[in-house]
Amino acid sequence: MSGPARRVTIRDVAKHAGVSVATVSRTLAGDYPVQPATRHKVLRAVRELDYVRNAQARALSVASPGAVAIVIDNVSSAYYAYIAQGVEEQAAAEGRLSLICTTGGDAERELTIVQMMREQRAEAVILVGSVVQDEDYRERMTRYAHWLAASGSRLVLAGRPPLGEGVPALTVGFDNTGGAHAVTSHLLSAGHRRILYLGLRPGHSTSDSRVAGYRAALADYRVGHDPALEVRCRFDRADGYAAMKQRLTDGPRDFTAVFAATDVVAAGAVQAIHDHGLRVPDDISIVGYDDTPPAEDIRLTTVHLPVAELGRTAVRLALSGKNPLTEPPLMLGTHIVVRNSVKRLENPR
Repeated sequence: MSGPARRVTIRDVAKHAGVSVATVSRTLAGDYPVQPATRHKVLRAVRELDYVRNAQARALSVASPGAVAIVIDNVSSAYYAYIAQGVEEQAAAEGRLSLICTTGGDAERELTIVQMMREQRAEAVILVGSVVQDEDYRERMTRYAHWLAASGSRLVLAGRPPLGEGVPALTVGFDNTGGAHAVTSHLLSAGHRRILYLGLRPGHSTSDSRVAGYRAALADYRVGHDPALEVRCRFDRADGYAAMKQRLTDGPRDFTAVFAATDVVAAGAVQAIHDHGLRVPDDISIVGYDDTPPAEDIRLTTVHLPVAELGRTAVRLALSGKNPLTEPPLMLGTHIVVRNSVKRLENPR
């Protein structure tokens, strides 16, 4: 006795008609212009194969006519929220649906989401922000990038480094090393020589690039690198507060300025400085990075990143039709915003 007949899939229809899966999908959707001869071939294949569309799969599919998925750490951070807003604005302008997926910083969940978006045939998947690129992650994401490309989708890396040569992924980001070099140089030119870096996260792409800029600026000013001035801290306000408080309480106050890896970390550090009975910038100068809230509220000198433009550019890049194997990484400009958080020292230590 034979088993149940295999359900005919859209791929079977495409093969029978001699067209792509996307052409079959568009023909059946009825909302894309399709050549009459092509439509006839598709509909004939549907009849001959007795193909029945799965209504549930159709409802779940995000690629009719096309969706852009953005994968971020969380939606509560202003940094990610502004990027997501940029994606939404540009996707709407391009007539696409945008989907926001969050990982909570879990690399495994990010990989799972990319796989799900491939299965749902998203037109583009945009991965945002810092990532720990160990060998296993890189190998798996490289494989997923090839799978997305094979299904007609595009993988875009936004604010993170490329996966490597031969990987079909587009890249857009910021010059984090250059921005960190510039803001560290701003402190050095104001006479500061003992600058605490708050936000060390070894292995995280964003942290590593900003630390590299910090160290390069010290070297350019012939200031010795002191590992004791690099403090580990996650990129959130609570950790910024706790790390700064502990350093002020337990460690030597052998620094005159702080370079906080993000504005949110800086906000926590400023609160800890105030709670310790000290003032910014009279007692300790501080700079941040990103130029997102609460930078303006606390009058923080920081590096401005065009975060919403990153989201818009990622969408435009994904839909541009450019070859991801030959398109070079695109870098958006940054600049320092000077406010009132840095004091000039007349007699540098």
